[in-house]
Amino acid sequence: MTEAVSRPTLEAVAARAGVSRATVSRVVNGGDGVREPLAERVRRAVEELGYVPNQAARSLVTRRHDAVAVVIAEPETRVFADPFFALQLRGISKELTAHDNQLVLLLTEGRADHARVARYLAGGHVDGALVFSLHLDDPLPGLIHDAGVPTVFGGRPGWGADTRASGPGVVYVDCDNRGGARAAVRHLLDLGRRRVAHITGALDQTSAVDRLDGYRDVMSDALGGHDPRLVEESDFTPSGGERAMRELLDRCPDVDAVFAANDLTALGALRVLRASGRRVPEDVAVVGFDDMVPVTEQADPPLTTVRQDIEEMGRLMARLLLRGLSGAREGTDSKAGAHRAPPSEVILPTTLIRRASA
Repeated sequence: MTEAVSRPTLEAVAARAGVSRATVSRVVNGGDGVREPLAERVRRAVEELGYVPNQAARSLVTRRHDAVAVVIAEPETRVFADPFFALQLRGISKELTAHDNQLVLLLTEGRADHARVARYLAGGHVDGALVFSLHLDDPLPGLIHDAGVPTVFGGRPGWGADTRASGPGVVYVDCDNRGGARAAVRHLLDLGRRRVAHITGALDQTSAVDRLDGYRDVMSDALGGHDPRLVEESDFTPSGGERAMRELLDRCPDVDAVFAANDLTALGALRVLRASGRRVPEDVAVVGFDDMVPVTEQADPPLTTVRQDIEEMGRLMARLLLRGLSGAREGTDSKAGAHRAPPSEVILPTTLIRRASA
């Protein structure tokens, strides 16, 4: 074990700069009221001594932690296997890093973890939270609301009967799931396909519900209704896509197209179609959702899919949270005009990306 090295203190910086300890504290903590020549002397002394502020002490002064919790309501086996989460975390991390904030990742393996996460958030360790991949019966929104932590959600609210954190004023970022699904199914119908199946995502999540609704919209408009036997519930995973595709082929062997709720599901469906001797797209056309490059590169043939900008969704979640925190700290200046609150919802557009599978 290496011997601990003493760190430069606030007093040492004050002595080097020839100013008071209070002046150094104001400069280091971003306060006002210090003339620029003095502030520059303090900054030079900080650099020369290699002074690093003690975050705990700094938080007592500024009431800021410069840390944001990212809560993903999924077990680690899912989070680290699905590139969707990596893309969203990358967007969040880029935005937080650009504003000198730390990312604290919290995952939930089950119900027992919900109380742990709520206690952590209520304990004053972070300035705010970014929460996504919630399920319809998830207690986390209500628990987070009770913790009093500023929060931005990923995905349209729709969390069961608990309206504490799903009513008016909830800030969230999502993509146009329903519109993207409509575009996918219209494309398949334009190709002349009529037995269009849909493999859903987990229907306890609003994204899966919205994509199912988009499928039903187009099938009802174009064909006067949809055959419920052509819909099979899955869970956004490749193995779920395989299982659902086998069920569909057993039940409806004449299926000629599949809209999968995400790219991972589409990968599983493609494997089963190939194993059953069906050619893609000649016999069965396949469309996914997400356009995650690590996944679409594995697809054979290359996957037609609906693109959502997952990384940008993460950036926007972080941006909205930081903007809200900044506004809360600054308050409203009646002379300068009221602070503009962040929008309560941001819906990003989706785009159909055509490749060889449909």
